Amino acid sequence: MTAMERIDIHTHIMPADIPNFQERFGYGGFIQLDHHKPCCARMIKDDGTFFREIQHNCWSPEARIDECDKFGITKQVLSTIPVLFSYWAKPQDGLTVARFINDHIASVVQRFPDRFYGLGTLPMQAPDLAITELERVVKDLGLQGIEIGTNINEWNLNAPEVFAVLEACQDLGAAVFVHPWNMMGKDQMPDYWLPWLVGMPAETSRAICSMIFGGVFERLPQLRVAFAHGGGSFPATIGRIEHGFNVRPDLCAVDNPKNPRDYLGQFYLDSLVHDPKALHYIMDIVGDDRVALGSDYPFPLGELEPGTMIAGMSTLSDEQKVKLLSKNARDWLGV
Repeated sequence: MTAMERIDIHTHIMPADIPNFQERFGYGGFIQLDHHKPCCARMIKDDGTFFREIQHNCWSPEARIDECDKFGITKQVLSTIPVLFSYWAKPQDGLTVARFINDHIASVVQRFPDRFYGLGTLPMQAPDLAITELERVVKDLGLQGIEIGTNINEWNLNAPEVFAVLEACQDLGAAVFVHPWNMMGKDQMPDYWLPWLVGMPAETSRAICSMIFGGVFERLPQLRVAFAHGGGSFPATIGRIEHGFNVRPDLCAVDNPKNPRDYLGQFYLDSLVHDPKALHYIMDIVGDDRVALGSDYPFPLGELEPGTMIAGMSTLSDEQKVKLLSKNARDWLGV
């Protein structure tokens, strides 16, 4: 059998050099890069707090292409690293940061259109500015959609302010990728990497439930949304979520009277579950036409050899592999 096309919908990129936004705006909280040795850099907050060590595959498209060729990845969907969302910044400053990031992603896609698609980021703390930048991202930069966080400061994804942006995404045909950030409980469970192992999956369930119970999927049936990390803890707890809806409609059904299960199959999940049985389960939950390859490249919690698990599963038919490795990604992106 010939090699199947592989499109990875969950990969992160950042510019090799970031302006000193603290100096420009007069306050801190932004990320800087310290290129302290060849092909390696430290992500550091401008107060000196260390965030993460990264390699050049995080900023170099050439390095990414080399590794994509190694693993048989045809195209990557590029999105920013959530720590760069800057939702906490003043609105106009958040717009400046978003435009800088979006211009960078668009430049990479324009240089290598056969290898990359792109998703923009928006100043979601200011919906009017976010919609204006969304239009630029889609119409001027030619990106396929946007990446947003699982929450926007104090707003869940059912907030009216967020809905306005999501409605604009539907109108523009822009894909939406929802990625955890600012994880719940991160200050209460600092040990053992628990914010990433426990908080991240819970964050994604928070986002999905907010959109279901808040009636977002009901009101925006054509919105194309994909959630990171296989939907986090949502698939494993859909029974509990449905049961809560049935026994306490006074709490759960206040904004939407429809059963949460009715929306399974209306949104996409990436395949990043690290377990063949879990992959089969999410395919059963949302359908094999709603799961797309996602690796979280180039970070250690991702699939270290993107697409290998799907390609190597004898329990999947060739038709299912084609769906998971490329077709579903194309459908979600609208390409």
